[in-house]
Amino acid sequence: MNDLTHRLDRIVTIQAAPETVFRFFEDSERWARWWGEGSTIDARPGGKVYIRHSNGVETVGEVLEVEPPRRLVFTYGYASGEPIPPGASRVTILLKPDAAGTRLHLVHEFADAAARDLHVQGWRFQLSIFGNVVADENFAGAEQVVDRWYAAWAIADEGARRAAFESIAGAAISFRDRYSLLDGIDDLLAHVAAGQRFMPGIGLQRAGAVRQCQGSALVDWVAKSADGAERMAGTSWFRFGPDGKVAAATSFGRWR
Repeated sequence: MNDLTHRLDRIVTIQAAPETVFRFFEDSERWARWWGEGSTIDARPGGKVYIRHSNGVETVGEVLEVEPPRRLVFTYGYASGEPIPPGASRVTILLKPDAAGTRLHLVHEFADAAARDLHVQGWRFQLSIFGNVVADENFAGAEQVVDRWYAAWAIADEGARRAAFESIAGAAISFRDRYSLLDGIDDLLAHVAAGQRFMPGIGLQRAGAVRQCQGSALVDWVAKSADGAERMAGTSWFRFGPDGKVAAATSFGRWR
């Protein structure tokens, strides 16, 4: 493949650790979640790569190099022979740790510029899909984290409250609402304690499903007094770190 002189480069950030991202290159079930039902990969040198796109188009290839959790190289072509035949191009995927999770660098090498240009939008789309597929797995516990977040606001004991928040939120967490401009978990804990003092008996709970996309989530909530009456309602935006903890939250609310 020394004549592959035209290349397509794309770099994206995936909100998960490289080890988590690489699982999708080693397991056919995960691979199929990305590419489509029936797609398979045998992640060893000489192993077969098969992609069945949602429109029925089939792509085939052979694994050339595997270095978990940082590098995968395979050939790429179409079973039909068009627009490029099997073995006519090469895909290299490189993973590097990043503060937000993983920096994914994809290189697709071709023999001619026209074939390369045909794949630019395809990779833009497929790597966007991939980011969502990985996030769906990495943040599968988002609903439980959100429920524990709201429950922690009502914990009266200072030590237990700190332990609860530290188990679900990063140390540098930021929190914003109409009454808050907070950075760091100590600032957040002081704010929660003040809320309990000035609004005793108010409890928060999720109202409806968590809507998560690539590490960000929208959550509807209600605040109820001790007698069960709704006092406030609103929506919160959460951003999760690659470890699944809350890195930032902004809350929009209204009094009932």
